Amino acid sequence: MTTATIPKLMTAEEFAMMPDDDMRHELVNGEAIELSGPPMPPHGITQARTANVLMRFAARGGRGEVFVETGFLISRNPDTVRAPDVALVLADRLPDGDLPSAYFPFAPDIAVEVVSPSDTILETHERALMWLDAGSALVWMLFPESRSVTVYRPNGDITALGEDDILDAAPVLDGFGVRVSELFRPRNPRRR
Repeated sequence: MTTATIPKLMTAEEFAMMPDDDMRHELVNGEAIELSGPPMPPHGITQARTANVLMRFAARGGRGEVFVETGFLISRNPDTVRAPDVALVLADRLPDGDLPSAYFPFAPDIAVEVVSPSDTILETHERALMWLDAGSALVWMLFPESRSVTVYRPNGDITALGEDDILDAAPVLDGFGVRVSELFRPRNPRRR
């Protein structure tokens, strides 16, 4: 008779101590999963532009902080640590003084994912729902290829926006609005 070996599940604390192997990982239900290699340029510029737009707005009046590829511990026993491409955490949820040296023990208020060409619609939808189930108040799924955004809200509302539409952050950041096209590289950037 053969017995199956059950892998030991990792905690978030053990995951944080994993040696760096130059690969990106997330912890899902106690198992470290390897993510695809470094993002391609359309992904990277979309991530940077989105973080910049959110940072400029959130900095006014100390509304919150923006994080890029930062781990959030969104469930325990077994532990899950995920990292959205961009995240906004409102100021009243941040600790006074220094930031923690551990993962944030909650989901961000806004989770932003930049969708890669290899991601399926089902994977994209499931990832958005995961953030909502973990407590995010708003999820933006950015599609660099189509220059569009799909917005997910906890009430089940899913809205698709094209590049000429205005993306808001209600109810998380009242007064925020940006034309979707500003999150992506201009179609014909000036050459110097």
